[in-house]
Amino acid sequence: MKHTARMTTAARLGRWLGGVWGGCLRAERRVHQWLMAQGVPAGGAAVLIWGVKLATLGVLLYIAVWTALLLVALFVAARMAEQAPQGDDDFLGRKAEELDHRESLAYDTINYSDDPDPRFEDD
Repeated sequence: MKHTARMTTAARLGRWLGGVWGGCLRAERRVHQWLMAQGVPAGGAAVLIWGVKLATLGVLLYIAVWTALLLVALFVAARMAEQAPQGDDDFLGRKAEELDHRESLAYDTINYSDDPDPRFEDD
C-alpha cells in the first residue's frame, strides 16, 4: 500500500468543478435574499432568477450555433480549396500557355516583338 495517497487529475478537476458549482449556488442564494430584502416577493425573485438563467442559456446556445456554423463553413471552404485544380489557369479554365495576348482588347503589334499578325498587315 502506498504511503501517500495521491489525488488524480480527474478527482482534482471534479473537486474544482464542485467548488465552482457550490459558489454559484451560494451566489444565487445571496441574490435571492437581496431581492427579497429589496421588497420583491419570494416567488418573483425566483422567477427573476430563472429568467436570467434562461436568458444566459439562450445567449450561450446562440453563440454555440453560430460558432458551429462558422466551423462548418470553414471546413467546407477548406475542402473546396483542397479539391480546386492547381495550376496557372485563368478564371475561364484556360491554361496560361493557351492564352494569347493577341486576344486582348489593348493588343498592338508595336508593343510586342512577336511574329507578324495577319490582322495587322502593313500594305
